[in-house]
Amino acid sequence: MKLWDKGIKTNKFIEKFTIGEDDNLDILLAPYDVLGSLAHIKMQTSIDLLKKEELSILEKELIKIYREISEGNFSISAGIEDVHSQIEFMLTERLGDTGKKIHSGRSRNDQVLIDLKMFIRDEIQEIVLLTKSFFDLLISLSNKYKDVIIPGYTHLQVAMPSSFGMWFGAYAESLTDDMILLLAAYKITNQNPLGSGAGYGSSFPLDRQMTTDLLGFDNLNYNSVYAQMTRGKTEQTVSFAMSSIAGTLSKMASDSCLYMSGNFGFFSFPDELTTGSSIMPHKKNPDVFELIRARCNKIQSIPAEIGSITNKLTSGYFRDLQLIKESFFAGINSLKDCIKAAGLMYNNVKINKNIAQNDDYKFMYTVENLNKDVLNGTPFRDAYKKTAGDVENGTFIPQKELNHTHIGSIGNLANNLISEKMEKLISEFNFEKTKSAYDNILNLDMEEIKR
Repeated sequence: MKLWDKGIKTNKFIEKFTIGEDDNLDILLAPYDVLGSLAHIKMQTSIDLLKKEELSILEKELIKIYREISEGNFSISAGIEDVHSQIEFMLTERLGDTGKKIHSGRSRNDQVLIDLKMFIRDEIQEIVLLTKSFFDLLISLSNKYKDVIIPGYTHLQVAMPSSFGMWFGAYAESLTDDMILLLAAYKITNQNPLGSGAGYGSSFPLDRQMTTDLLGFDNLNYNSVYAQMTRGKTEQTVSFAMSSIAGTLSKMASDSCLYMSGNFGFFSFPDELTTGSSIMPHKKNPDVFELIRARCNKIQSIPAEIGSITNKLTSGYFRDLQLIKESFFAGINSLKDCIKAAGLMYNNVKINKNIAQNDDYKFMYTVENLNKDVLNGTPFRDAYKKTAGDVENGTFIPQKELNHTHIGSIGNLANNLISEKMEKLISEFNFEKTKSAYDNILNLDMEEIKR
């Protein structure tokens, strides 16, 4: 069954080629297609495209289908083109002509858009919650190990004193900037395209604000042409935000590969979280961090891939857009797995608390020495030359007492302010609004439906 079927049989190879991976990926959109349909039929009834008794029958059957999807008892049958066709086919098979009325006033184009936007909203929520959990872990580790000094590096050369508190806290704050981008992507996603039809609206007097409210969207994509133009643009915007999180994880993973190596020895992990060598018995390989880095670098390529598909397209729908789902959906799952893997690793980290005692790192205190001379009245350039001479002559004696007090320094990490920043950002997503909308639209008596 195809919603556009005119009775002409499609070549089997062409049918498979044009469907691609949609028959697998569309399963993920099934619950959202039902939710969108529930909102649409309520709106249809308000403008007299459906009778109230037809609305009641359709609502009950759609919620039965929703329950089947939730229980894993839903699939797209052979010969059915996509999830939209499958659900309409099920309604028609079970309800006859009443099921055929559900499509009035919409196109598959705005069905795909509404499904994708609701799917993306929920996926962003899951990414936000995973990121917040990881953020909390990093802040906790930053506070716990704030007094463990490690060398900071520039050009991979020992530079100045840092600490595990600064290191963990730096990546925690990086996630707050990533969250700003994710919030922007969420706001762009959280606009209702339903009612734009194939991109040119409808002669039916559709109440688009009604479906916007029913589905918990913050706003509308008002212009019907632009609503269709958001296909691809939405995914690319969200993938930019995902790539920002991926960039944070990738850099942290690279640090971790160095820090757990034998030449550094800054921290280690339990054997069950590392891998070994088939020939070298001593090896504990950072495979998890290497794969986080590789996966996250791959995620960072998704915006460019989407751009390469969409950049030359004019306004209006094109089948090219179908291919975006494959890498975009995979990227979402990969990012969630990377956040989970990073959380598992750092939750089991074993910190070396004696790093600063290693004489190899004594030159990280050169700036501390010259700063103390400056505080005692020596001009900075003279203090610099004196310390440089001590290093050159082998007479440098590090003064390891640290007194960093400004905000964001070793002695004043400002983790409470970083946490406040993150909490404020998360509150702006207002996920409760979406949950409340879904609860309201699924408010029929489930026991009655079962009967």
